[in-house]
Amino acid sequence: MTNALSPDSYLGRNAVDRNGDKIGSIGQVYLDDATGQPDWVTVNTGLFGHKEKFVPLAGASSTGDDVVLPFDKDVVKDAPDIADADHLDEDEERMLYDYYGQHGALGRSGSETSVSSGQETDRRTDSAGLVGTGTTGGPGHDVSGPSTDDAMTRSEEHLQVGTERVEAGRARLRKYVVTEQETVTVPVTREEVRVEREPITDANGGGRAATAVVGTEEEHEVVLTEERPVVTTEAVPVERVRLDTETVTEQQTVTGDVRKEEIAVDDPTTGTGRDRI
Repeated sequence: MTNALSPDSYLGRNAVDRNGDKIGSIGQVYLDDATGQPDWVTVNTGLFGHKEKFVPLAGASSTGDDVVLPFDKDVVKDAPDIADADHLDEDEERMLYDYYGQHGALGRSGSETSVSSGQETDRRTDSAGLVGTGTTGGPGHDVSGPSTDDAMTRSEEHLQVGTERVEAGRARLRKYVVTEQETVTVPVTREEVRVEREPITDANGGGRAATAVVGTEEEHEVVLTEERPVVTTEAVPVERVRLDTETVTEQQTVTGDVRKEEIAVDDPTTGTGRDRI
């Protein structure tokens, strides 16, 4: 349902295009002078929402927390810039209608600025949800350009910092072979010759009856053995290694330039010149 919401119901909501892609957040709502109904909104786009684009509400609808605009995201972002976002005069409105009319059906419902009896009225709702009507010629009226209301709005920029995830590097597992020396002590045995002597007895085949011949030659042989170390290798699994990631949070300080408006008072009655407030 188009324009069925109250002005403050639009403020701060996300504006999405007809494909569901987010365009930005709604910053201001402009009312039609004739009907008093919301007719235009400004959408904060660009980096950190520093750009403000006017979009007509004709054909818009509400879905959950989003306001669905009947245009593509790029159409809104490429819309003509308005120098004074606090005011939309007839020429600017006509230029915007011509632009959006090239990208979809769009009917003009009325003007946000009406001129009557030399007085000019601008009605809008800002991000605080206030609706104001200012007329020229009254106390505190705007003498620098199109009339707004009896107060001056001071604005300033705030840093809005976000994060994005980027690839910082890649880690991989690689297996390779190295050769190293190992020293192991192994006990080994060997046989050595030992000469044993024993006297001749009847039990070992000697005795008085035994005869001996002196002058014969004889040889006895004993085989000696020993152990030697034998080295072989065997491949066995010892552990499993895998890669994993963990998230580490650290604090980083970012610096950016922001602009802010200041208001000064020129009061010739006090003789103090310009005072900043």
